[in-house]
Amino acid sequence: MKQITFLVLIFFVTFSIFSQPMEAEAILEKSIAYHDPQGRWHTFVGNLTVESQSPNASLRTSVIQLDLPKNNYQSTVRQDGNTIVSKWDNGQCQYSINGETPSSPALAEKFGLNCDRTTWLRNYYLYLYGLPMKLKDPGTQLHPEVAEVEWMGGLYYRLRVDYDPKVGNDRWYFYFDTTTYQLRHYQFYHDESQNDGEYILLAEEQELQGMKIPKTRAWYTNKEGVYLGTDTLVDTN
Repeated sequence: MKQITFLVLIFFVTFSIFSQPMEAEAILEKSIAYHDPQGRWHTFVGNLTVESQSPNASLRTSVIQLDLPKNNYQSTVRQDGNTIVSKWDNGQCQYSINGETPSSPALAEKFGLNCDRTTWLRNYYLYLYGLPMKLKDPGTQLHPEVAEVEWMGGLYYRLRVDYDPKVGNDRWYFYFDTTTYQLRHYQFYHDESQNDGEYILLAEEQELQGMKIPKTRAWYTNKEGVYLGTDTLVDTN
């Protein structure tokens, strides 16, 4: 009888251990291992060609050149017959419009050529194409709780991320495949109580120097579900 009681106790202890829900940090680590198994993101040097389509604008093609070890960024944007080159080198910015330096402040303003915006765009591309690895950056507040949710027709682990105010003010939710830990979708709020912000649906994957990154991102508003546009990664080198 004592032996049976002991075996039952071992069973329940073992079951309890293995049935504990995974912590957020563990899911994030597994997702990073899926997307960047060799840890290459932080030394990435290469180009991303992105086509952006939206209901109220013409097709925009952006060639994004990144050199993370040297902290350099350059974009070459082609839209409506114009070619805009923006360079960001450790916070210093340079521009050209159709091969020439902007001839006036008004022309630069027309095309949004200022260092604040270029810095924002650089951070935008680094953040989105560096996920989920970027969730290890300083200032990221990964909440320990994990929700297992049904969303957009699938079952996912959902992780919540807030940021140190010096980094950002938005709240993000990230949705991970419950089997492979692939990052499948994400959404953000400026003020969650207002249901503002957007959600982003990811589709397909692109191999990039040993990493797996999303090929397509489709953007929608959280409140109304209005389609905003799609970014498609059409080439990498």
